[in-house]
Amino acid sequence: MYALNVRDHFMIAHSFSGDVFGPAQKLHGATFVVDAEFRRGELDADGLVVDIGIAAQVLKAVLGDLNYRNLDDEADFTGKNTTSEFLAKVIFDRMADAARDGRLGAGATGLSAIKITLNESHIAWASYEGAV
Repeated sequence: MYALNVRDHFMIAHSFSGDVFGPAQKLHGATFVVDAEFRRGELDADGLVVDIGIAAQVLKAVLGDLNYRNLDDEADFTGKNTTSEFLAKVIFDRMADAARDGRLGAGATGLSAIKITLNESHIAWASYEGAV
């Protein structure tokens, strides 16, 4: 299996509901370093998993929709705890849509999976991986 990874970051504010979250129930900020890993069994005709430049641009655009936002104010997230795990799936869905609708380039049609990892710090991260 071949893989290509691109990395970016975004900053958000949010709060959580539920005693399990302790002090994180209050409004707080987070900066995430995001890894988007693209996988496929065989390289495309150009010897690529996916075009690295296009992948970086699409990830930046997807994260731009979240960057510098208070997620508590976003209609799409009403009633949701926007945990790292939850956000990894949101970003995965948006990147998978980009692969399917051509925004990741023609070569992305051969992708088998995408894995999104949100790094909260050097000791904690969460990810979501799925088929494209």
